[in-house]
Order: sequence, then C-alpha cells, then structure tokens
Amino acid sequence: MFIQSQHIYLRAVEMDDLSLLYEIENDLSVWKVSNTLVPFSKHVIELYLQSSHQDIYTNKQLRLMICEQNTHTPVGTIDLFEFDPRHSRVGVGVLIFEAYRKNGFAFEALQLVREYAQYTLLLHQLYCNISVSNNESIALFEKCGYVKAGIKKDWNLIAPGKFEDEVFYQLLLNS
Repeated sequence: MFIQSQHIYLRAVEMDDLSLLYEIENDLSVWKVSNTLVPFSKHVIELYLQSSHQDIYTNKQLRLMICEQNTHTPVGTIDLFEFDPRHSRVGVGVLIFEAYRKNGFAFEALQLVREYAQYTLLLHQLYCNISVSNNESIALFEKCGYVKAGIKKDWNLIAPGKFEDEVFYQLLLNS
C-alpha cells in the first residue's frame, strides 16, 4: 500500500491494471476533460506501465490507482502531471469511475495527494485546470481548499466554432 485513509488507499499502477486503463483512456466521455484526441492502444498503455516504476522526477508525472480499503477494488485514478521541481509545483487530476462516484473517494484521494506533495515531495503548490461547465469538479476542488487564480478565456474548443473558458485553481501548501 502506498498511502491510505479511512476508506481508500492509493497504489502504483500495475500490469494487472492494463485492461482497466485501456478502457479508461479510450472512454470518449473522459476525453473532454483530459484533452485526448486519439485512442490509445493496449501496446502504448503497456509501454507506459513498464516505465511507471520510474519516479516522478524522471517521468514528470505519476498516476496512482485509488482503491477501496475493504474490497481493494480500484475506484478511480489520480494523476500528478507537469511536475516542476524547480518551481515546486505539480498539476492534479482525479477520475472516479462512474459506479463509485458520490462516495467521497475523490475528496479523500485529493487529501492524500496533498499530504504526499507537501510532506514527501516537499512541494509548494498543487494546481488544476477545470472547464467552467464542470460544476462538480469546481465544487470538489474548492472544498479541498483550492482557490480560483484565473480564467483562461475561450480555452477549450467544445464544438465547431464554440469555445469554453477554463478556470485555473491553485492550492498553496506552505503558506
């Protein structure tokens, strides 16, 4: 086990997660929040899994599986991305699988990642980018203490000729 709370624990991705990750990465409903434009092959995901043992300083990213404590069932993923040790920050993204939403798993996972970032990686800040129409994510990150730091106007193309603003949130850890 990596880090844990009352209801969940976070663990490294494993080769056994290949089929699940293949399904997630190719779920069109997730593409709109992950800026994905093309499907991933199982081979590409397998290559990623083979290199996932490298630390965040090497890969500049880290994906963790969110697992339910009692059943050890994966209920989602949490990603640290664009790791920047020089400026002491990292981006955060969380995805809870549809069947497990509304159970507080995302909130707990964000709290665990906050502790990991602050006390293990010794980072100064976490950040995230959320489309203005994603009210659930906005409410989640605000509940976790993230503060709206700015709006990126017409940032994401959501339909031909139609753009949507994106909100930039920050969580300062050592202030």
